[in-house]
Amino acid sequence: MAVNSKATALVVLAASFAVVLMAAWEASAAVTCGQVGTSLAPCIPYATGKAATPSQGCCSGMKSLNAMARTSADRQAVCRCLKSLAGTVKSVKLGVVAGAPAKCGVSVPFPISMSTDCNKVN
Repeated sequence: MAVNSKATALVVLAASFAVVLMAAWEASAAVTCGQVGTSLAPCIPYATGKAATPSQGCCSGMKSLNAMARTSADRQAVCRCLKSLAGTVKSVKLGVVAGAPAKCGVSVPFPISMSTDCNKVN
């Protein structure tokens, strides 16, 4: 069970930066924590320092999550989920996670940090 919590937290953390990239498209449904976890599960080895680079699956998951999070509300929901789950995992290397989008060719317009105010995510 601890592995699932770590995986979900890592996935959500990685998702936070990917989600914020989205342009200001309108959509009604919010992205769920389950979707965040599923999209970013392949990023766990990288986020915990067990892999030197994000896998192709990790990068694909970030890009997919980015495409799902079309509105500010979606991106804020992902941010909240990310912070909630990431706080439960001790082995996540936040500095490594913060650099993952760039390694996958995903541009994030704000610093990836647990101190990010999700209410201000556009």
